[in-house]
Formats: sequence, structure tokens, C-alpha cells
Amino acid sequence: MTAARSERAPARPARSASPPAAKPPPAGDKSPDYSIAAVDRALDLLEALGRIAPAPLVTLAEAAGCSRTAAFRLLRTLEARGFAIQDEARGVWRLGARWAMLGRAAQDQGALAAAAQPFLAELGQAVGENIYLRARDGLQAETVGTFQIDPALRLYSVAGDRRPLHAGAARLLLAYAPEAVQTQVLAQRLPRFTPATRTDAAWVAADLQRIRGRGYLITADEVTPGTVSITCPVRDASGQVVAALTVSAPSMRMRPPRPRSLLGPVQEAAVKLSRALGAQVPDPPPPHEPKPRTAAARAAAAAAHP
Repeated sequence: MTAARSERAPARPARSASPPAAKPPPAGDKSPDYSIAAVDRALDLLEALGRIAPAPLVTLAEAAGCSRTAAFRLLRTLEARGFAIQDEARGVWRLGARWAMLGRAAQDQGALAAAAQPFLAELGQAVGENIYLRARDGLQAETVGTFQIDPALRLYSVAGDRRPLHAGAARLLLAYAPEAVQTQVLAQRLPRFTPATRTDAAWVAADLQRIRGRGYLITADEVTPGTVSITCPVRDASGQVVAALTVSAPSMRMRPPRPRSLLGPVQEAAVKLSRALGAQVPDPPPPHEPKPRTAAARAAAAAAHP
């Protein structure tokens, strides 16, 4: 007869009738944080790859704000999936070819227009005019988003409309296009839409430099008679101009100095949208201040108005 075992299995803890209540969020915190630190680091690194690659590991780690060890492990993981490539001979990293597929998918799904829509609406409500977002597609500009402040106000362009790059607000996209694109556009016959359309290739080429120098474009009557447009560039995480943000309105509502007064809000909206797309852009410059009058001008004004 065998002796009875003295050991007994440990008692199982009694199941609670209901799961423990979640801890309440801190006072004033109404939006829970679902972010994952490792994913944040990976995305920071990808944005660094998009901005400064090809670059060595130490440079990418510094730009992404993470340690070299973390950057190395993330890059190796991305490399295994085809999203990063290491040039071992030069010791630098760059984006992998698989990102091209995601880029095309994002474009096909209207990612830019979807991301921009809240900013278009905010700007439209602030200035009381219709807003347009255009992107370059080859040798043309395509309207990818609009915001109509009032159904009674005419829309000068709807999503999907395409037009040449040399005229009106689209010329800003040409100003920031690769040099090969500019050369190809200016080598063609430039169509005229109105008497105000610029069709002289030399003049357009010079204006592209002026646009890049000042960072915006104000045009009148170049595509549609009786309209004035204020346009500013929108950049992505790589720093490239990917779209043009425009306010357009009838000339009767755009008599000076209103176009200049709208420039600040358009610039601010373009900066906000650019930052939402991952761009590192500075705040827009302050509104243009008139140059102080000379002593002779002040004396003449004082004499005229004692």
C-alpha cells in the first residue's frame, strides 16, 4: 500500500466576477495616448531617411533623435522588409524600393487631399473665399482639393481639373519643379487663355526665379478673366514642394490692398499643412511693412497737413 501524497496542488485563485476596473485617466486628460514608442522611433528614422539620405548611421540617428543602437536595429529591420538599403561600400543608408509602392498607393487613395481638407476649410472660413489645392502631375497641374465657403460663390476649378503649368497659380508649381521639367515646359508653345496670360518663355523663366525668391505668387486674370489668386507652396517631409495652396476670388473683392492682406493667412495655412505632412519649415515672415518715409517726405507731409 502506497503512502498518500502529502503535497497538494496550489489552490487556484478565485475568478473575479468582473475584470478589474480600468484606472481613470489623469484629471484634464480627455484624449488617451495610444502611441507606441518603438513605432514613433521608426517613423522618425524614416522621415530622416526621406530628408537627408543617403547618410551614415550616426547622422540618421542624430536626425531621428535616437541612439545609434536603436537606429541600427530599426534600419536592419527595415532592410529585411525592403524599406531600407545599405550601401556597404560607402557606409550609408537610403530608402528602399518598396516605398515607391506605398507612395503610389497613397496618391491613388487621395492621401494629400484628405490630409489637407481641414486646413483648406480653416483657411476658407478665415478669409471668406474659396480655397484650392493643386499638385503637379507631369507637365500639368491638377486640382486635388477644394473648399467652397458658400455654394453661391463660383468655383473656378474642381477636383480633377488639369491645366498647364505656366499660367496663373500653377506657375508656382513650375517654379519648384525639377529643372528638366521647367526646360521641357518652356520649350513648348505656351497657350494663351486671356490677354493677361504670359506666353513669353523668357519672361516665365525669369518669373520662376522671382517666385522662388519671395516664396509666393499673386496673379490676376491669367487663366480666368476677373479673378485674383494668392498662392503659397506646400512641402512634405523631404522638404520638396508637393502642392500649391491658393485663394482665388473675383477682382471686385480683390482690390488692393486686400490681396496683400490675405497673403499672411495663406502663408500660415501652407506652413501648417506642410508641418502636418512632416516638413520642417519656419514660421511665415511677418506682414510686409511699408518702408519709412525719408526726412524730405515727412517734411512735405507735415507741410501739407499742419
